[in-house]
Amino acid sequence: MSGSGGSTKHVPQRTCVSCRGKKAKWEMVRIVQTTNDGIVIDLRGKKAGRGAYLCRQRGCWEESFKRRRLDHALKYQISSEERKAILSYVSEILGNAEESQKCS
Repeated sequence: MSGSGGSTKHVPQRTCVSCRGKKAKWEMVRIVQTTNDGIVIDLRGKKAGRGAYLCRQRGCWEESFKRRRLDHALKYQISSEERKAILSYVSEILGNAEESQKCS
């Protein structure tokens, strides 16, 4: 038995494909490329498929589409329809409050 009384819980870290910032997994949004459904936003982080993480900052999302960073990370070419659907969903979950914040 170890003598250290307090142990800290491990917090999984993930890297944003856009800004390359590292944050706790629960602070990020996961996008998954599935075999059946195409591109899906995975809020629970449990879906099977190739995934990529993005910050909850509007700038990261826009930059990832502009520079095709999400396409590269998922090894999948995201269609314009999927892109529009993702951006509209992101607008709902992020709102306007985070628009001016920058990633660190």
